[in-house]
Amino acid sequence: MSTAFATLPDLILEPMVRAALHEDLGQNGDITTRAVIPADVTYSARLNARETGIVSGMQIARIAFHLVDAGLKVETLLPDGSPCKPGDTLMTIEGSAASILSGERVALNFAGRLTGIATLTHCFVRETTGTDTRITCTRKTTPGLRIAEKQAVLHGGGYNHRFGLSDAILIKDNHIAAAGGITAVLEAAKASVSHMMKVEIEVDTLSQLEEVLKTGGADVVLLDNMDTPTLAEAVKMARGHLVTEASGNMKLERIAEVAATGVDYISSGALTHSAPTLDLGLDF
Repeated sequence: MSTAFATLPDLILEPMVRAALHEDLGQNGDITTRAVIPADVTYSARLNARETGIVSGMQIARIAFHLVDAGLKVETLLPDGSPCKPGDTLMTIEGSAASILSGERVALNFAGRLTGIATLTHCFVRETTGTDTRITCTRKTTPGLRIAEKQAVLHGGGYNHRFGLSDAILIKDNHIAAAGGITAVLEAAKASVSHMMKVEIEVDTLSQLEEVLKTGGADVVLLDNMDTPTLAEAVKMARGHLVTEASGNMKLERIAEVAATGVDYISSGALTHSAPTLDLGLDF
């Protein structure tokens, strides 16, 4: 797997890391470390993998340690997007033992969570082998951590859906109901949308898809909670007209058969809301 990823500027990620450190350190700092570790003690620590996975969160871990102490020497050995196995050292941290201990939990919380997301995403992507289908995430992310979790999806080989409500127009079933139907909602979207903005609409049935194709105005169709035979027919109907996205009940064991329909994208909220944290540890 390629480990060449566009890295976000630290200043974009720093506020969420700083907030996590404030939460952990509170108003009085790390009183345990301050009580038992002399200020002049230095140490070398290793951030190690205890499970097999795909690394993510190393940039954030580095930011965490440097926010605690800019004098710490932090070296990433396995960058985001790299495979890891038990015993692999992902990062080394050298310098003040007190500073390392004070930043440890926040760094590990981020790294374990994000590595878990990257690892689960990789498992989904692996199921699409031999097809052109792409795996993408959703907005079902941890509040305040969306940008980091979506980066982890990229590290696992997936793709990003919209980042928020202002990225693109996504017309869902409740929008359709409130606006008076598919034709009405698409006509309203066409009348207001910028030429730079994509429009996606959700459908549950082939008859709804027929109406979308007849009305026009959409760029992408979200095929929601369809069984595989219906999904395959929908992909045939939309081919050459709309980008297709399968969503709803997209469990890992179903991904291969869904990808075989030729759908362009499979989106799954599970990538971010149900990924288990990968076991990482900081060893002195």
